Amino acid sequence: MSDVNSSKEITLIAAASENNVLGKDNKLIWHISDDLKRFKRLTQGHTIIMGRKTFESMTKALPNRTNIVLTRNKKFAARGALIAHTIEEALALAEEDSHPFIIGGGEIYSLFLPLSDRIELTRVHKHFEGDAFFPEIDIKKWMLCTIEKHKSGPNQPYSYSYLTYKKK
Repeated sequence: MSDVNSSKEITLIAAASENNVLGKDNKLIWHISDDLKRFKRLTQGHTIIMGRKTFESMTKALPNRTNIVLTRNKKFAARGALIAHTIEEALALAEEDSHPFIIGGGEIYSLFLPLSDRIELTRVHKHFEGDAFFPEIDIKKWMLCTIEKHKSGPNQPYSYSYLTYKKK
């Protein structure tokens, strides 16, 4: 597998609560406008790889990106997206992009974590109930490189931080 991504920098990009919740009932729990803008800025022009449920939670394929949906369902089709049934297939479809992004959900993050080089994590500083989780980050394998803190305010009820990790 290491040959597949040797020339790529694979990045997991996610927003998760203090207790690693990503969402509930296939929906995001919070709305952080600046985080969505940051997500768009970082991923535009790149390949994004996601699971079927994540794709189905969106209104349509994300524009100005190559959308790849990883699913076990051999009959699944998605307008505006390429379909892959294995990690290797997904990475092969992303071969033109030296910096693909993994955008969720929980199972997909867990599958790609060992292959990834970087994590762009928005840590929402609150505990939430949920049914999709970001995997634990093993600090023996990952180094926290930058932290950018943001306080709650009138238009944003939660404090949050942008955390960038690189594989050691």
